Amino acid sequence: MNAAPPPPAGERMDTGERTDQPQNIAAAIADISERATLLIREEIELAKVEMSEKATKLVKGTVVGLAAGVFFITALLFALVGCAWLLYYYLPIGNAFTYFWGFFAMAVILVLLGVVAGLIAAKVVKKGAPPTPNMAIEEARKIREAVGPAPVPGSPAGQAGAQGASPYAARAEGES
Repeated sequence: MNAAPPPPAGERMDTGERTDQPQNIAAAIADISERATLLIREEIELAKVEMSEKATKLVKGTVVGLAAGVFFITALLFALVGCAWLLYYYLPIGNAFTYFWGFFAMAVILVLLGVVAGLIAAKVVKKGAPPTPNMAIEEARKIREAVGPAPVPGSPAGQAGAQGASPYAARAEGES
């Protein structure tokens, strides 16, 4: 029996197969593992940044909402003081003071400021709620699709993948 010497590592054999050394495979696996770890860390960092931005928007909306509340409470105070002056004016024990019109004008101004601040607060809170890291979730979905196994044509998972949905979503739709 005449056995040919084994080909050098990484070269093709006559059968078309490629021989690799275990060190090259281990290095490739370690590289893939490092890159996957880096991707996960970057996704976590993206989620943290996105959550902090949304939390900041919620805090700003809350502060503006509190300002609107202060304007309305102050307007109520001025309206009540104006009503007191009005009552004093119409009661027979008073004289011709007309100071209440200033209080009513101030109450109207504060109500308008409260309405504007309330609308701004509602707009900011709607933008910030709910605080979910949408960008990080979308990136994780793209990574999962790129790294995941290719669906087999004709299988339920392959049909769901062709429609752009995950097999889990198709299973959840079938259950409900």
